[in-house]
Amino acid sequence: GHSAFLFTQVATMAESQGIAATGEPYLKTIKLDDVVLPEGDDMGIPSEDEEEEEEEELRTESGFGNVIVVDNLPQIGQEKCDKLLSVLKKIFSQFGEIRDGGLCMPMENSKTKGYAFVEYMDAEMAAAALKTTDGYKLDKAHVFKVNMFDDFEKFDKTPDDYVAPLVKEYKPREHLQHWMMDERGRDQFAIRWADETEVYWNDAGANRSEEVYRRSFWTESYVQWSPRGSMLTTVHRQGVAVWGGPNWNRLLRFSHPGVQLLDFSPCENYMMTCSTQDSHTREPAKVCVKVFEMRSGTMIREFNGPITEFVMEGDRQGLNWPVFKWGGGEGDKYFARMSKNQITVYETPEMTVLDKKSLKLEGVQEFEWCPSSDILSVYQPEIGNQPARISLVAIPSKKEIRQKNLFSVSEIKMYWHSSGSYLAVRVDRYTKTKKSTYTGFELFRVNEKECPMEVLELENKSEKIVAFAWEPKGHRFAIIHGDGPRPDITFYTMQDKLGRVKKIGTLKGKSANQLYWSPQGKNIILAGLKSLNGQLEFFNVDEFETMATTEHFMCTDVNWDPTGRYVSTSVTSMHQMENGFNMWSFNGRLLYRTPRDRFFQFLWRPRIPSLLSEEQEEEIKRNLKSYSKKYDSIDEELKLIQDSADMEEKRALLDEWNAWRQRKVAQYEEERVERERLVAHLNLEGEDECSIEEVTVEEIQNINEEILSM
Repeated sequence: GHSAFLFTQVATMAESQGIAATGEPYLKTIKLDDVVLPEGDDMGIPSEDEEEEEEEELRTESGFGNVIVVDNLPQIGQEKCDKLLSVLKKIFSQFGEIRDGGLCMPMENSKTKGYAFVEYMDAEMAAAALKTTDGYKLDKAHVFKVNMFDDFEKFDKTPDDYVAPLVKEYKPREHLQHWMMDERGRDQFAIRWADETEVYWNDAGANRSEEVYRRSFWTESYVQWSPRGSMLTTVHRQGVAVWGGPNWNRLLRFSHPGVQLLDFSPCENYMMTCSTQDSHTREPAKVCVKVFEMRSGTMIREFNGPITEFVMEGDRQGLNWPVFKWGGGEGDKYFARMSKNQITVYETPEMTVLDKKSLKLEGVQEFEWCPSSDILSVYQPEIGNQPARISLVAIPSKKEIRQKNLFSVSEIKMYWHSSGSYLAVRVDRYTKTKKSTYTGFELFRVNEKECPMEVLELENKSEKIVAFAWEPKGHRFAIIHGDGPRPDITFYTMQDKLGRVKKIGTLKGKSANQLYWSPQGKNIILAGLKSLNGQLEFFNVDEFETMATTEHFMCTDVNWDPTGRYVSTSVTSMHQMENGFNMWSFNGRLLYRTPRDRFFQFLWRPRIPSLLSEEQEEEIKRNLKSYSKKYDSIDEELKLIQDSADMEEKRALLDEWNAWRQRKVAQYEEERVERERLVAHLNLEGEDECSIEEVTVEEIQNINEEILSM
């Protein structure tokens, strides 16, 4: 069996070489001089005269780099062989496509030898399978031992006498949190416009931005920060590249041809990439999702299949990304996907199904993770006589924490508080006549004992809910509700003295359709985007007063910086005019404008979560004046520097003017004799006889009539 397997591989290699030979004449027709690459971009192909900076990729002489050997399998007879092969195929096909006839289990005397060969389409798939399945427990007596086929020759050549390996020179890693060390506590942002991608400091004290790094043709579609701001990703046809550090070096490359979408795990341990490929036939499009480990850059899992496997039945919106959603607990332990009548939870780093079975939920239509812990919120619609259900399920125990039955449900939407303390579920219900709907909210207090819940209904239940938003660091939320062009906005708190939800107040008739809370709470922007042409109201909820009302015409995006001190408003290329962004203070003062043609993206660089406890943060707020003295002096110094810089700029302009004037005066004096010579022949007699006449013209600008009472 083993020799037949090797013969198949050699034949495959020979066939591949024949195909390569037939393609040679075609390659000769290509004029390499006509191939133009974007300036400054090597497309991942280093020049021969460049120093090789990266570790040389492992090349195998045998050509079996895509083959793994799985040892410690059960030794069974011919009658059970097909069943074992089916189990092995199910396990190892999770990491990529296995070649036809690429799963081989040698036999001797009608009994398996206890090992198998698995041949993938490429070496990357084989490496992912090796990393994940080595040590996999098939049953109590059989734990997989997996090796690369090429490693056996290396093991055979291992010398009997130990030779200490050469110690490589230590190369420090890039400092991926360097921007957090800025003495002035500034934040960075990235913008993408035309063919340019640029990173800036927000130097709001100087009412300007300060360039950090820029590059043309840096990405082929878009850029994206990692959740903690350590890295910036660029997307290319060949895959994804990750950049970071003070010098913006490329840290890693992830191969995924045709990649379109990507998503990080919350703690930046993993990254998922997704591509869809149209079959150009009646067959559904193909979807490929790859999971990469960020520290090593290796692919550790791959999901392939028709798009129908990744889209819920009846969903007309197509593929909803992310297909796989990450749990909110520390360490990126779990991620999950929803399919027909079930939710499948995977655990890391093995990337295998939790407890080897999915969570069965009949008719499940929607689920979300709690942002701070491994709790699932799940919605199941009404089926027959069974009511609709909202359930909270703890992972990994799969124990149901709380559930609520609902009736006559039209649609629901789940809103988790960023701290995971609360869950609000907006429920649209049919009236008795089924001709209209009304809306209410189911509010869960997740962190309290037995997870109590209550129902919130608006005074006018038939009003349309335009927007809902939780206060990030607090216990309040806001709702825009109303059917007209100027809806009302109502604020509520979850911390009433009686432990119930309480209405704070309502703002009547506001030109707003979006809510943007400051990351620190307290302040909120009531924004009227799209049809409302960029109306902005900066509102202080603590004082319940408007700080500023302004406008950014045709504004499409509003983004708070991570500290809640500044906010950007953008007009992207969906509008042909007024592209660019404005920078504002938290209270609505315009700091500076930056126009950019064909403006695509504005992205604040996320900050690493604070290491301070809630108690320490509260203590800092109480003693803010003592801390602010240091920064007040820094601000005053910066103001003086800015004033002196302005004075220097004005002085330089004045000196430039005086120097130019002196040059012109000197030139005028030098040309005096020549001018007198040129006009000497002209008859200038009678010049003194000229008279000057002044003419006054009166014009009535306005007439006001007033009747005086006598």
